[in-house]
Amino acid sequence: MVVRGAAGRIARGNLECAAGFCRGLLGSVIPDPGRSGIVTGKPGGCRDSKGWRLTMFLDFYRLREQPFGVTPDPRFLYFSPGHREALASLFYGIETGRGFLSLVAEPGMGKTTLLFQLLKRWKGYVHSAFLFQTQCDSRELLRYLLEDLGLDSQDRDIVRMHADLNDFLFRETKAGKRVVLFIDESQNLSDAVLETVRLLSDFEAPDRKLLQIVLAGQPELEQRLGRPGLTQLGQRIAVRAQLEPLPRAEIIRYMNHRLRVAGYQGMELFTPEAAAAIAERSRGIPRVVNHLCFNALSLGCAMRSRQIGPEIVREAAGDLSMDSRPAKPQATSARVPNPQPPQRQVAHAPAPSIKSTSLSSWMNGLLSHQRVLQTSLLALLLLGLAVYLGTRAGAGTVEREQANEASSTYVPASAGQKHTSEARVPTAYDELQPTSLRQSDERQDSSNVFTYVVQPNDTLRALCLSLVGRYDETVQKEIRKLNPNLKDLVNLKAGQEIRLPLAPSKPGQDHLKNTR
Repeated sequence: MVVRGAAGRIARGNLECAAGFCRGLLGSVIPDPGRSGIVTGKPGGCRDSKGWRLTMFLDFYRLREQPFGVTPDPRFLYFSPGHREALASLFYGIETGRGFLSLVAEPGMGKTTLLFQLLKRWKGYVHSAFLFQTQCDSRELLRYLLEDLGLDSQDRDIVRMHADLNDFLFRETKAGKRVVLFIDESQNLSDAVLETVRLLSDFEAPDRKLLQIVLAGQPELEQRLGRPGLTQLGQRIAVRAQLEPLPRAEIIRYMNHRLRVAGYQGMELFTPEAAAAIAERSRGIPRVVNHLCFNALSLGCAMRSRQIGPEIVREAAGDLSMDSRPAKPQATSARVPNPQPPQRQVAHAPAPSIKSTSLSSWMNGLLSHQRVLQTSLLALLLLGLAVYLGTRAGAGTVEREQANEASSTYVPASAGQKHTSEARVPTAYDELQPTSLRQSDERQDSSNVFTYVVQPNDTLRALCLSLVGRYDETVQKEIRKLNPNLKDLVNLKAGQEIRLPLAPSKPGQDHLKNTR
């Protein structure tokens, strides 16, 4: 088998080392505590003698900041038509004094970021409270609300907390300010707590609502509001905003928007094929797009690739356990990139059929299946090696027994004949065994030989430590035997093919052969 550079494996090894799991792979890296960066090291270690530092993909791709972060930064909010409409609806609902508003979207669609942008537009005119903790009862909800508004809630019962909240709302209204309560992940609230939230809207003056409430949550929230027990709350929601998954064209514009905000200038960082692959695997969810783009840029930097292609996206999706999604329809097969290298297919080809609607369950099942597959392959490899070594040892034992039987059944007639007989049997055995061993060596299984195409800056020592597992005189002898035309083991040339043993002899094994 021929592996051309094994770039994906080395890149993943670099990233594992950067995360604190360095195992001495080629080009291993460690985090730079001063900034999001990496320190390149010699093969077999994390840091070279000079401590030469290279920053992560921020400098490599000339970015001012992380373009695909995980925090809800309003500066990176992309106003797709759906986001723009939802923001306008919520803004209008607050401006017109509606009591209840709702925002419903799938996880990762940017609900929290949109709410922060809404708060930014009302800054100075609205006194807001933002509640994230929805695993609570009615008393705890009131306490969270008062504390977020700056009111004391210690040692107060529900009646006293209601009175304090009512006084606060009247003071803010007289000062010309609105009070808006944002409750994120509202689908987690129990029916009793949702009823308490409904009662909060009863704080009102003859001409206006003293407290406006925005319920944000996943589609389960919309389903719960349709239940008979929550009919009153559902009827009070005056504005219902919703975010749908982004189509492919919007995903590409979303990626370019975040790159521009982060300061990227230059050619398209993601090829059209790579962007299409990201749009397909993310299913239109911006959070998943961020994860895919971040992993792809990290791998691209480790592989020194100035532009991200579909192969790198597939590597990133594989690291996120997203490369087992159904293939595109046949009509778009012309745009599908080439299949992955064989070593990648071995890890993911037998992915199980996942019917669960839970993304986390799907990922956990896939990872568990991969671990079982890798363990099985390792066990088969060790079993094959044991059978091979046992067969060779058994052949030598049988030959010795046959030779001993031949010498014991022959009775010499004289001392001269005895000397001739004893000389004849060992001579036949000595001539037979080296020939057998030579033929066995010449018939060595091709699966025990690994052909590698030398990359720039590769060294034989580094390759052996990473791919063979050790580097000593025995390994050097086997490499010279496999590569008779290789004169210089120190200076390898880029593009040169070199054959490496996958299962080299242990030190002393050659001596054992000679003593046989």
